Amino acid sequence: MIIRKNRTELDQMRRSGMLVWKILQDLSQMVQEGVTTQDLEVAAEKMMKDAGAKPAFKGYYTPAAGSKYPYVLCTSVNDQIVHGMPSAKTKLKKGDIVSIDTGVQLNGYYGDSAVTVPVGEISEGTKKLLDVTKESLELAIDKARPGNRLFDICGTVEQHVVGNGFSVVREMVGHGIGTKLHEEPQVPNYVDRRNENPRLKEGMVLAIEPMVNAGGGDMRVLPDKWTAVTKDHSLSAHFEHCVAVTADGPWVLTRP
Repeated sequence: MIIRKNRTELDQMRRSGMLVWKILQDLSQMVQEGVTTQDLEVAAEKMMKDAGAKPAFKGYYTPAAGSKYPYVLCTSVNDQIVHGMPSAKTKLKKGDIVSIDTGVQLNGYYGDSAVTVPVGEISEGTKKLLDVTKESLELAIDKARPGNRLFDICGTVEQHVVGNGFSVVREMVGHGIGTKLHEEPQVPNYVDRRNENPRLKEGMVLAIEPMVNAGGGDMRVLPDKWTAVTKDHSLSAHFEHCVAVTADGPWVLTRP
């Protein structure tokens, strides 16, 4: 069941979303050569605690992993797609890219967002990967309007990504969000005809999150049972925003 939110609930989600935005802004400024992904984790956890928010990811259980996720961030470096775990051993190097994904619960409502950040100068090909992934998100956000359908969002991501020579990850999807981190509907980054294609209505909130590989779209999960990586070791980028469907058009809750 897709849960639609009223204006009061959207305002609550906006507060959560803006906290996530601020955390990601500060962490992006921290990203440089020599910083570890554990450094980012420590900073993020302190920001959440200082804001009186609960981390959305830490303690989150998935049957596939068979365990609770132990961190407030997912930090996925280079060929890691999503769910990369922070580590004091993972030191960022010049030319790397790191996807930082995080979420919070504030006053009972969730916010969730992700960015991919370059470490110093990156190659033109890597820059194009980041640009196309970000562009696909922006184009998809514009489709989050009453009367459109879910496939308008999914197909827009797929068309832009594939048209630029990259691949979408099919096993990982976006999602509805509200008083739970993951609500209906699932939001794939391609048109999956096996899924329902609901019409978008006011009050729906979708976490739209293109995950894009420079090479093929296939992935595998590392032995830690969390970290998803590209099967061909190509680079992967990830951007995400929570978007409310409103009569006035898309309202991105996770940025000013």
